[in-house]
Amino acid sequence: MNVINLKNKNLKENNEVFLNWLENDIHKINHKIISNLHGSASLIIDLSNHIINSGGKRIRPLLTVACAKLCKYTGERHVNLAAVIEFIHTATLLHDDVIDNSKKRRGKLTANLVWDNKSSILVGDYLLSKAFRMLIDDGSTLCLDIISNASLKITHGEVKQLASIRNFLTSESQYLDIITHKTAELFSAACTISGVISEVNSEKKNSLSEFGTFLGIAYQIIDDTLDYFSNANTSGKNTGNDLKEGKMSLPLIICYKRSNKKEKKLIEHIIFKNPPTQSDFETIVKIMEKYNVKNDCIKKASHFSTMAKDSLGVFSDSEEKEKMLNLIDFLTLRKT
Repeated sequence: MNVINLKNKNLKENNEVFLNWLENDIHKINHKIISNLHGSASLIIDLSNHIINSGGKRIRPLLTVACAKLCKYTGERHVNLAAVIEFIHTATLLHDDVIDNSKKRRGKLTANLVWDNKSSILVGDYLLSKAFRMLIDDGSTLCLDIISNASLKITHGEVKQLASIRNFLTSESQYLDIITHKTAELFSAACTISGVISEVNSEKKNSLSEFGTFLGIAYQIIDDTLDYFSNANTSGKNTGNDLKEGKMSLPLIICYKRSNKKEKKLIEHIIFKNPPTQSDFETIVKIMEKYNVKNDCIKKASHFSTMAKDSLGVFSDSEEKEKMLNLIDFLTLRKT
């Protein structure tokens, strides 16, 4: 599992401590994923492995096992449910790359480019179906309800985002609504199901749900900010994808809102080009720098990360809680 390069050494060390803490569960999740793909068509195995092994941080399934430890869970169901979360997330990535006509993800060619759109969509559908089959086998109707509801909201978020493409009337509140559906819902579900199988009280389950939501929002804001300001050489992330796709992410929304009339016309011209050039991207970034967009996006993410930390207040201080608080900082203070 890859670790993001960070300028802040303490953040990197805290993340390594977090991963070491969950190392045994990580191996179990990987085994569960492999065993559930065993016997599938070769295309499904090859294409799934391509994206699952492409260097992702596995944040969502790790949140499931971390929250289970926070709740003092001692069984094994959390591993199966973490694999369910990873299958759903992988399916959404496959579908997203087709919708966005993406060429690279995490520095590697996307599955739809290596194979084709039809294969990516069908394998994504297979992984979703597999995830819900695994949920049925788990036997918890409440977990099934939580994850199926999250899956529905993710799709709703994708539709909302599609409607906002190149729409300069998109507001910050509409953006937050989109990423709450598109990203934070699965974060929330990944955390909440651990509370369910741990049989903690409703207050703690609600706290885990809120924790996942706020962390997911903060995470996505940082991700969208890095799309304009990260170093592709160190992060493996290609900058400018959101601009090419016409996505009204928070940096662009703030930038457009603060720009003067001349700058607004220039931004509109660039967004509607097919596709914008590297020079166009650099022009947008310069306007963003003029209006201090990066720092204000980071402040907004910091606000939600603080809310995520506060959500864990119902849990007593413990080693598990401390590691999760450190994880919040790692995910929302990363610079590349």
